[in-house]
Amino acid sequence: QVQLVESGGGLVQAGGSLRLTCVASGSIFRVKSMGWYRQYPGKQRELVASIVADGSTNYAESVKGRFTISSDDSENSVYLQMNSLKPEDSGVYYCNADSDLDYGGNYVSWGQGTQVTVSS
Repeated sequence: QVQLVESGGGLVQAGGSLRLTCVASGSIFRVKSMGWYRQYPGKQRELVASIVADGSTNYAESVKGRFTISSDDSENSVYLQMNSLKPEDSGVYYCNADSDLDYGGNYVSWGQGTQVTVSS
């Protein structure tokens, strides 16, 4: 299996910045993609940004130009740099990874979530 550990959430004023980090560990042969999702109370998780092994990225329209996703393949890590934060960016942010396992098979894992709160 693959475990994800997130860090970097917190409270920030509107216009400020935060950097989220997610590290994957476990029976990983190769991480194919990683991403960040956020969830508002009573709502489904929605994609914020994702990155695949070839470096291609995808962003939600609402964060384009403000958030940047990057990865470190050697560390099986993904980062989300969040700038110009808005109150509507508040929520629980979850890391996601789609990995090939070293004993065969595929595994999709989720982190425990990290709270981001942006005050107005």
